Amino acid sequence: MKYYLISSFLLLFILFSCNSANNTVKKYNDFNDSIKSNYVPDERVAIYSVSIELENNTVVIKGETNKPKVLETLLNKLKSDNTAFKNEVDLLPNEKVGDLKYAVANNSAVNIRANPSHASELVTQAILGTKLRVLKEGNSFYLVQTPDNYIAWVDRGGVVLMDENEFLKWESSEKLIYTNISGNIYQDTKFKIILSDIVLAAQLKLLEEHKSFYKVEFPDNRIGYIKKSEAKVYHNWIEELNPSKELIESYARDLLGSPYLWGGTSTKALDCSGFVKTIYLMNGFIIPRDASQQIFAGLKVDENLKVKGLEKGDLMFFGSKATATKKQRVTHVGIWLGNGKQEYIHSSKRVRLNSMNPISKLYDEEVANLYLGSRRYLGIKDSLIINLKEKS
Repeated sequence: MKYYLISSFLLLFILFSCNSANNTVKKYNDFNDSIKSNYVPDERVAIYSVSIELENNTVVIKGETNKPKVLETLLNKLKSDNTAFKNEVDLLPNEKVGDLKYAVANNSAVNIRANPSHASELVTQAILGTKLRVLKEGNSFYLVQTPDNYIAWVDRGGVVLMDENEFLKWESSEKLIYTNISGNIYQDTKFKIILSDIVLAAQLKLLEEHKSFYKVEFPDNRIGYIKKSEAKVYHNWIEELNPSKELIESYARDLLGSPYLWGGTSTKALDCSGFVKTIYLMNGFIIPRDASQQIFAGLKVDENLKVKGLEKGDLMFFGSKATATKKQRVTHVGIWLGNGKQEYIHSSKRVRLNSMNPISKLYDEEVANLYLGSRRYLGIKDSLIINLKEKS
């Protein structure tokens, strides 16, 4: 009887301890979930894949993040509660990346995918000369972060890795920006032998300026020649640049007929937000990547959805309206032309013109019925809109 009582007591103690430990883990996971929703609400631009587990009656923090300060909030909570724990979170960039924490796009348009596989969904692109942060590597791909903070996977063949010194040297070098919609870089000054194609807004290191051409260098040290009429010295371009409604329309119309490509952000082919992003880039602004991110930047206009008070260059958003059970879902974006015809330009099937006026030949009822409202970027100070003129 004595042994039976002791065994029962031990069993109850073990069960109580396990329940207590499990409750502790649940409490911290709930706290961790609130941290993530408050500080890392958009997984496209930040990584916080952290969980709390119980191993051998020990609280273990696992996962990965590129937001050490957010992780510190969780760790401080455990410390303040005097809870013993083991931290196994991988901070990005991780040790496998080593010193090569930077990369520069080395092809005219580099495909960036949701997962480290060529069969994975294309989510965005980086054009030649785009600077990237390397977070980790895997399966011949690198997880990178673009200038608009988008995080996804690029194959190693499309970029050149650099350490901090190499990157700073590249970044501080004189650059050339390509100002034609598309063209070629040549191996010779007579423009006979093509070295590579090139697209609008691409940047290369400028080595020499001649009467009819520029001598340039790729991130991988290849040397090429660009027709002088098709490019500008970057510091001259940004200094002379005057962002305007007219310049937005001009670049947008230059892309009429360009094919649609989900994930495309180069002038080879573009999705709706990639089209808008490219137009604003040539006006000196880096803006959020996706339409569902772009709708949170700038100044809200046309709250009554009557397409009144809009100005040329305003962004128009489309999708499904909020209901009692579902949140608003933004799926499309275009640029208002403000020409008195209620016309807008957007990439859907191809870059094309449409109108919000039901009697217009360009009226697209399907798209018009999805209108959610508009945002103004020009002349608006916003942390989500990076002004390149201010950075130069």
